[in-house]
Amino acid sequence: MSGRGKLIAVIGDEDTCTGFLLGGVGELNKNRKPNLLVVEKETSIAEIEETFKSFLARSDIGIILINQFIAEMIRHAIDAHMESIPAVLEIPSKEHPYDASKDSILRRAKGMFSAEDFR
Repeated sequence: MSGRGKLIAVIGDEDTCTGFLLGGVGELNKNRKPNLLVVEKETSIAEIEETFKSFLARSDIGIILINQFIAEMIRHAIDAHMESIPAVLEIPSKEHPYDASKDSILRRAKGMFSAEDFR
């Protein structure tokens, strides 16, 4: 991927994915694989986890955005990801507000600093 930036991947509910598609995020790679997954009621946890792992393996993806309520379904896979790229960011959805206490990235970042670092 020299000379080109990396893509943003989205794993989210229909409203979230629609918003990012309207913003120009949707794209297919050379193997015709999309960079988003719309999670519906009938979407299995195995399919969500498989898609997440496939996004991690793709060299053209730099950021994975995932609705926090969906991230909770595959928390073990997200917590196991230790690389900085692709970055995994948990975002709120229309019906599920953001809860900072559940965000594994934020918990890791808090663990890097102590209260004395900010004095």
